[in-house]
Amino acid sequence: MRLARVEGNVVATRKHPSLEGWRLMVCQPINLEGEDDGTPIIAIDPHGAGMHQRVIVSSDGLAARRMVGDNRSPVRMMITGIVDKTEEDAA
Repeated sequence: MRLARVEGNVVATRKHPSLEGWRLMVCQPINLEGEDDGTPIIAIDPHGAGMHQRVIVSSDGLAARRMVGDNRSPVRMMITGIVDKTEEDAA
């Protein structure tokens, strides 16, 4: 799992049938200080994350394929949670 920030969404005129109806979000991995930490990734979003929100992204492809209901889906990344605050924010 990675901490990331939602930077945008993907619009696709053609995509795998298993991805129909799913929001595809561009997520920028970040470190605990909020600085970019790696290249952006595309993840399905079952939670309705908003722009610039911090999220937790999982690379568990099996869980993502189960979420879309297709074992042959090419999906690999999935937003598993929206971060409200961290322990560092509370201090």
